[in-house]
Amino acid sequence: MKFWKMNGAGNDFIILNNLEERLPLEAIPQIARTLCRRRMSIGADGLMVVEAADQGGDFKMLFFNSDGSVGEMCGNGARCICRYGFENGLAKEAQAVETTAGMVFGRRIGRRLYRVRLNDPATIKLDCPVEVDGVRYACSYVELGDPGLPHAVVPYHNLQNADENELRELGRKIRWNPVFPKGANVNFYELTGEDRFFERTFERGVEDFTYACGTGTGSVAAVLALQGKVSGQRVRADMTGGTLYVDAERVHSQITELCLTGPTNVVCTGEVADEDLTYQPLCE
Repeated sequence: MKFWKMNGAGNDFIILNNLEERLPLEAIPQIARTLCRRRMSIGADGLMVVEAADQGGDFKMLFFNSDGSVGEMCGNGARCICRYGFENGLAKEAQAVETTAGMVFGRRIGRRLYRVRLNDPATIKLDCPVEVDGVRYACSYVELGDPGLPHAVVPYHNLQNADENELRELGRKIRWNPVFPKGANVNFYELTGEDRFFERTFERGVEDFTYACGTGTGSVAAVLALQGKVSGQRVRADMTGGTLYVDAERVHSQITELCLTGPTNVVCTGEVADEDLTYQPLCE
């Protein structure tokens, strides 16, 4: 079983090409849980599987979180898989990738630099406060695509110096808050300058902070653009794993286009030899 390991701004992924591997779909959640375990296997935030397109795209991306659950879409994953698609002859520099949340359009800007248009926001609620342990937190709610990828957007003072454990516990409680029927990725942010913010995301399916979250970054930028706090043009988002840039096109009270640009990194490629895999293609 051949794989690529990539990351986009520290958000890391394993990529399998199922056009070649022909893995049964029902086996992939367990493969994701096994291969994404850090220290015990390759380790990653998620697993992306390339499948044949069936809606007019160049190929299809199936995304699985590290716990084996299905993810609707992943912004940094989409940028990485666009590079994979280009370098493996699956698509040209401009490409259309089918995802569970809808079509995502990507473009190669440079050898490592890729830009994707994220799924359009299906829902944006600017005023969606949440209560945790008797404390009311300002919050906005965004869903990207259909079915929507849920994001809570929460301002947090002095975020860069926040206590890690306290912030994690708060993220976990907001992630499971009954205000969000599907749960939510929780994006804490703080404005740090003109058209610039710092962000940390507690991701569902990983159930912890990741170094970056592309759809989370897009959701924060969309909220800030609608609130008039950023221009929406080349907004800089800094996070633990690096820097991304977002363009959020606003028409009145709607975001009509949301694009994410940033670096990709091919960490390694090779053959999976994990003996803990319960699914072994050679045993068929």
